[in-house]
Amino acid sequence: MQPRDQLTAKEIQVATLVWQGLTNREIAKIIGTTEQVVKNYLRSTFDKIGVWSRLELALYVAAHGGERWVQELGLEVETSGQEERAAAAYAS
Repeated sequence: MQPRDQLTAKEIQVATLVWQGLTNREIAKIIGTTEQVVKNYLRSTFDKIGVWSRLELALYVAAHGGERWVQELGLEVETSGQEERAAAAYAS
């Protein structure tokens, strides 16, 4: 059994949104919950997959077919605002 197989649908959704570069606040808005609940999903996901950070989680999702994860859940890849966030991060 792969570590991904241990994740709930909501944990998979949160993981794919992290992989897409969204913040906890953005994820909370998308899934209709609070930032604290998103943090709880992330901690649980970190433990199940065996990673320590958002970056490691994003790399795990990318290395294990992140695009398929999105398709399996019927989600759209979030791209709006990524260019602006990247430009702002580069500028600072």
